[in-house]
Amino acid sequence: MLIRSIEQADRDYFIRSVNEFYHSPAVCHEISPRNAERTFELLMHGSPYADCLIAEDETGAPCAYMLLALTWSNEAGGLCVWLEELMVNESMRGKGIGSKMIAAVHEKYNSAARYRLEVTAENPRAAALYRLLGFEDLPYRQMIMDTPNLD
Repeated sequence: MLIRSIEQADRDYFIRSVNEFYHSPAVCHEISPRNAERTFELLMHGSPYADCLIAEDETGAPCAYMLLALTWSNEAGGLCVWLEELMVNESMRGKGIGSKMIAAVHEKYNSAARYRLEVTAENPRAAALYRLLGFEDLPYRQMIMDTPNLD
């Protein structure tokens, strides 16, 4: 299995997979379909705030993506890598791809002070994997305030 940075040729896979991710128990709400397109364009033009890894199956076809947000955390005392989205094709789940992708993030961002992610209560299988890999539950309650729609 190859894990690599996202490329222009991954556009259709990425947009389709993001749409599937936001219609799954992994998240609590939908997003504008335009968001995936904007994110892809940002990734293709480079940004110090975002990264995306793609896993390929044995045939070389994309089978998973992991979107990362990179930020400084005073609380952690350094770089914080947010594992924003991890989506493994349904037919490929249970084969260790999620673990391998998280290991690739650790390798690529080995100087990070913290790795952080969110998981819904409706996604206990993912939560179990994350705990197995060393993630801990936080007692925080998350809050958001969205700005007006950019569409």
